Amino acid sequence: MSTRTRFAPSPTGYLHVGGARTALFSWLHARKHGGRFILRIEDTDIERSTIESVNAILEGMTWLGLEYDEGPIYQTERFDRYKEVIQQLLNSGDAYRCYCTKEELEQMRAEQMGRKEKPRYNGRCRLGAEPREGVEPVIRFRNPVEGAVIVDDMVRGKIVFNNSELDDLIIARSDGTPTYNLTVVVDDLDMGVTHVIRGDDHINNTPRQINILKALGAEPPHYAHVPMILGDDGKRLSKRHGAVSVMQYREDGFLPEALLNYLVRLGWSHGDRELFSLDEMIALFDIKDVNKAASTFNSEKLLWLNHQYIMNSEPEHVAHHLSYQMGKLDIDPVDGPDLVEVVKVQRERTKTLVEMAQNSVFFYRDFDSYDEKAARKNLKPAAVEPLTDMLNNFKALPEWSSKAIHKVVVEAAELRELKLGKVAQPLRVAVAGGPVSPPIDITLELLGRERTVQRIERAIAWVWARST
Repeated sequence: MSTRTRFAPSPTGYLHVGGARTALFSWLHARKHGGRFILRIEDTDIERSTIESVNAILEGMTWLGLEYDEGPIYQTERFDRYKEVIQQLLNSGDAYRCYCTKEELEQMRAEQMGRKEKPRYNGRCRLGAEPREGVEPVIRFRNPVEGAVIVDDMVRGKIVFNNSELDDLIIARSDGTPTYNLTVVVDDLDMGVTHVIRGDDHINNTPRQINILKALGAEPPHYAHVPMILGDDGKRLSKRHGAVSVMQYREDGFLPEALLNYLVRLGWSHGDRELFSLDEMIALFDIKDVNKAASTFNSEKLLWLNHQYIMNSEPEHVAHHLSYQMGKLDIDPVDGPDLVEVVKVQRERTKTLVEMAQNSVFFYRDFDSYDEKAARKNLKPAAVEPLTDMLNNFKALPEWSSKAIHKVVVEAAELRELKLGKVAQPLRVAVAGGPVSPPIDITLELLGRERTVQRIERAIAWVWARST
């Protein structure tokens, strides 16, 4: 049987980091074994599920590049199938109608807790119950009372659950809608899922789902429960730790490959290696090598990884993602140098695409003011003469190239018997507005002759205006 995995988020919010890692592990397992990866939207919680959340999940999967082979499949479109299975379980005696009221169940649990027992349904209607006027019954699965469920978990090893510890869970609510543990079983069965990779918060659901599968005469899939992700304070990752939505990382200037690389290393490793291409992840990843212990999310490590990807990815690829950040700043790349060339000169000194975009605005749009400290230090009356020398020579250059520009800057320094920095830095502040830019000759080449001339003229006028 070919490998079939699935990612099954509930559309009650964005695609979060933990869900993205689960999706990645499932995707890698399918790709490694030449199998199929299914996207299933578990939207049976009608009140909390939203189309906005569905779109956020699909957008996150697309941005990460985790393409799915089947889906998205929506549970709300499969209600007839769930009802069919529920009836099948009723007919076989593996399910029954329960007429206990909410008040009776609360009293039952209160009495159990008073006796320091584990609160659970006591099976009052298990042997049969008469319909009660005004009470719509729920349907419960008749869980075996003897024996044990043994889960050979691919991450945690053998886990044993005694059936006596499992109560008769509800598989259909009083309004007839199916519950999670029923729908997930039917879906995994119908979709031929062979490997279920999910968070360890589902461990307690697994024996119940296996018992339902056995009642349906089906062979359970293989299970792998991956540990949770913790924040740097040791608590479960949540909104208070900052960006936990996948798309927030796009907004913050991260490349999707960097986030995937970071996520795959949260609980899995291959020696001391840190950087993996997608092809390398597929070739090397093994779900059995995932750690049992929880992983800690380290934002600084992710930032380091992102910098590595910005520096080492194809400039065209980085430029594609940089264009989104430029758009957020109302910058049209048509109004300046090719973004690919900007990436080449900026990637060494920026850790995020947000930082790269902000540092590159001056290539495309005039600035309103100079950096105050940089202007005070560099745009002095003494800078006017070398700036004027360069201005005249730039206007006369037959070829606008970094080599020719560099020669003009060097000659201006030599003419005035100044160190190169005393000439280049005022020029940098004049054209970029601040003290930082790529090498000045490359900066001017990308900026273009017209903008360079205009900004030097503006800087000279600014200096004279300030000194009179």
